[in-house]
Amino acid sequence: MPRASFAFNVFWRTFVLLALLLAGGIAAWVQTLRALDLEPRAVHEAAQIASLVNLSRAALRQADGITRVSLIKSMDSAESVRVRPREPTDLWEPYEMDRFTRLVGRELRSILGADAVVARSVNKQPGLWVGFLIDRDSYWLYTSPAHTATLSTDTLVSWIGIALLATLLGSAAIASLINKPLKQLSFAASRIREGDLDSRLDESTLTSEIREVNMGFNRMARELAKVEEDRAVMLAGISHDLRTPLARLRLEAEMSVVDEDARQNMAEDIAQLDAIIDKFMDYARPGNTTLQPVLVSRLIDREAAVFRDGSQIRITSRVAIDLKVLADETELGRVFLNLFENARRYGRGTDSGVAEVTVSYARTGPWVIITVRDRGPGVVPEKLGQLTTPFFRGDAARTAATGAGLGLAIVDKALQRMGGTLELANAPDGGLVAHLRLKRTL
Repeated sequence: MPRASFAFNVFWRTFVLLALLLAGGIAAWVQTLRALDLEPRAVHEAAQIASLVNLSRAALRQADGITRVSLIKSMDSAESVRVRPREPTDLWEPYEMDRFTRLVGRELRSILGADAVVARSVNKQPGLWVGFLIDRDSYWLYTSPAHTATLSTDTLVSWIGIALLATLLGSAAIASLINKPLKQLSFAASRIREGDLDSRLDESTLTSEIREVNMGFNRMARELAKVEEDRAVMLAGISHDLRTPLARLRLEAEMSVVDEDARQNMAEDIAQLDAIIDKFMDYARPGNTTLQPVLVSRLIDREAAVFRDGSQIRITSRVAIDLKVLADETELGRVFLNLFENARRYGRGTDSGVAEVTVSYARTGPWVIITVRDRGPGVVPEKLGQLTTPFFRGDAARTAATGAGLGLAIVDKALQRMGGTLELANAPDGGLVAHLRLKRTL
């Protein structure tokens, strides 16, 4: 199956969970700090404004009428703090708009008295305006918004953005460190699957759980290598031990059996047993392959030349003479040999009794799809997925000839060793179609 362009694997799952956790922590801390800081800051702001009001009130109270007017005019020319008379016609808007301003207003009234007026604009001039009394006279004290400015939204968003960016980078680094051993384990497992039984993991890592997993994996790899070695030795011994008596039987049959038909039948039985042994050896062959550019057309012609009897099979190749794929030449030769043999046995037409085999190809991106098709009866659709199972032979229509039931299993396994795939299907107008997907050389 083609690998998805984006997979929600362990790294991304760890990254997303860490990022959500840290981002949630940042949001919670921001809200907590703002809540804890709000009331002290409001009290501090109110105390400063109240101090200005009390100072202004004290200065104006000590001055006589003329001096007071002069003092008010001089203070009214200031930029940040002004004092001016409060007129009955003044239009003002309440200062309280949110929690912070309500806290400031409440604190100012507790300090200056309940009759203090706190406004956010007077006669459409914005700012912090505090109305106070001196005897029977009313005044406004104006303070510029800079005096009571809180942290701006842009600044707050900027700092939160920086914190979130640091959170994402930190989450990516932590997720990468956490998942590095899993990535190494996955890579080593894929190497084992491809037949590299010498793949090993680091057993000196500081994390005890990872160290134990690596030790167990290395122990498994060593045992698999020993099993593979024992299997190769056992199969070589079986092949030698079986072929020796088969050779003797063939010689004795040719020399001692007088009846020609009986001798021919015995020779065919012995040849069939020898071919079955070859199938077993091919299927159990070790998985190490050397991939290199292979001329497909020449290889097909070489394997097709084995089937010289035109009364049983006729092979037509429509593969370009310059087509090359990345494969092991010996393995790919076995693939075509088994496909042609499978067609010869099971793909004969019902009318002519000859297996008509056509080999074609198509290029698709970095891949080449080689199609081998016969004109036989095909296979029951429900059993197509089982054709590559060792010792499975399909339905009765395709099992007239004897064999080990390993031909297509050998094809599938060989293609996997070369990084390719096998897909089997029934042709719309009859016959079995095998699609070989192999890497294309540049």
